[in-house]
Amino acid sequence: MAVQEERGGARGADWWLPADPAPLGLAAFALTTFMLSGHNADFIPDEVWIPLAFFYGGLVQLLAGMWEYRNRNVFGATAFSTYGGFWLSLGVFVAIFSGQLAAHVSDLSSALGWFLFSFAIFNTYMLLWSLRVSGAVFAVFLTLEITEILLAIGFWIAAHRGVAPTGAEVGWLKAGGWAGVITAATAWYASAAGVINNMAPRPILPVWPSPWGRIGVLARMDSGSGRGTGA
Repeated sequence: MAVQEERGGARGADWWLPADPAPLGLAAFALTTFMLSGHNADFIPDEVWIPLAFFYGGLVQLLAGMWEYRNRNVFGATAFSTYGGFWLSLGVFVAIFSGQLAAHVSDLSSALGWFLFSFAIFNTYMLLWSLRVSGAVFAVFLTLEITEILLAIGFWIAAHRGVAPTGAEVGWLKAGGWAGVITAATAWYASAAGVINNMAPRPILPVWPSPWGRIGVLARMDSGSGRGTGA
């Protein structure tokens, strides 16, 4: 026992570092987003996405966020943990509470609209700071921003009209569904790039360098603070 403790102390606090969890978190986000977006776009049946929201998009993405904390990556930890919570919250709401609001379609639609709008606020500043990461990650947050805004508008329109909040009833929701499919595709690409490039002797799939320093206003922010891009 004494020998084991001595070895552990010698290795220090950083003796265990996980592999890059970003490809896993992106894959979990992509697949769950694709399934729900396919329903909103009216080509995938409803409810098949709910188990994925609990376990893949929710639990697995939350774990990826916790591993990013271990890697001291504040951006990845915040993004994956938040969207893991997003999927868990949405899954619980739809599976448990949406039935209670079924008789009040307008309330259900309005609640979902505010839910998406709230996450769009979070996504906005993450979108801006994703410019420090890579072009591929920026594309994920950009397409997600468009998706969330389209869906929020669609749910509010459904609430105003008093119709079912589905893509078959509201064109904005269907548009948001197709935007979500594009979001899933960009996240899958970023995930694949993370897996393939980390296993290959040289990068194979481009992720495009951080554009932060090439944008005048943002570059001046760094020059004024004496910091680099942090990419």
